Amino acid sequence: MTANPDSAQASDQAINKNFLFALLSQAAPSGLERRAADVWKAEASAFARVSEDHYGNVYAELGPEDAPAIALMGHLDEIGLIVSYIGDEGLISFLSVGGWDPQVLVGQRIRLLAPGGDVIGVIGKKAIHVMEAEERTKASKLEELWIDIGLSKEDVTERIPVGTYGVIEQGPIMVGDKIVSRALDNRVGAFIVLEALKALKDVDLKHRVVAVGTSQEEIGVFGATVSGHRLDPIAGVAVDVTHETKQPGVSEKKYGVAPFGSGANLAVGPMTSPVVLRQMTEAAKKADIPYTLSASGRYTGTDADALTLVRGGVPSAVVSIPNRYMHSPSEMVDARDVKACIDIIAAWIKELEEQPDFTRV
Repeated sequence: MTANPDSAQASDQAINKNFLFALLSQAAPSGLERRAADVWKAEASAFARVSEDHYGNVYAELGPEDAPAIALMGHLDEIGLIVSYIGDEGLISFLSVGGWDPQVLVGQRIRLLAPGGDVIGVIGKKAIHVMEAEERTKASKLEELWIDIGLSKEDVTERIPVGTYGVIEQGPIMVGDKIVSRALDNRVGAFIVLEALKALKDVDLKHRVVAVGTSQEEIGVFGATVSGHRLDPIAGVAVDVTHETKQPGVSEKKYGVAPFGSGANLAVGPMTSPVVLRQMTEAAKKADIPYTLSASGRYTGTDADALTLVRGGVPSAVVSIPNRYMHSPSEMVDARDVKACIDIIAAWIKELEEQPDFTRV
């Protein structure tokens, strides 16, 4: 069921933009999610029971404390950099934290999360004027780039120890009617699970519904493994981004049809629960919430891969937001799709039976 992008009403696009932009403004690479987690927790504490664990996961829950848990996961971490070496000229070498296309990094400003306070630097490479002809056509490699903070080696060494994290210095903006920012993958997913929980705050819930801002998804869905084991839920949803399919070079034959304005994108495949998917699509049809389907032949590449296999196995679904320019400083999403993801999760939970049967048939 796909919505006509031109038919969406302005009221359907209403999301908590202030909260989303506050989340996106925080630097929170994998392993150092504290800043985003604090914003998320502050928002959650206004209406839910809030906690955290030693691994960087944060939790907000509603419903009976002794009831079976339903987990809603969206990861707070973003891809980043980590300082590995300081050269003689004070130029900083670095490693990737998560999956980078090095071409995206060239010329970017970087925020280094140094112990004594953040430091802004720039990523440099040899200028085109001093390249040999054959160099000009070659793609940049990570090891050929450096961070320059304009100081001597002594000053750099004092301020920027090895192991300092960094993120691209790009905050959220509106471009036309779209939201553009670094870290939409997947700060927007963490936003959605908490907003879906908020939509349930006045509902007489049959289950303990727990929104989780997970850590370290970008380097291996590790936070979902830890939080899934802690919660031992009877079912769960991972919210992440997927590729918006009307941008040049993205194959709809491979990724499905998920243009801006089409709503929530639901994954169909061997690792996702067909029962949860069926329940979710039925709830969406009943509530007139737009959605699309995309096939996944193996794993999903989301927190659901960890959640599905935790303990005795958790029936899980993946809800995704169409996103252009993934893993770049200027990822782009449509507020209508964000709203549809919030709505479809809340509608599914409202329709859940007290003792649902998730057996695959």
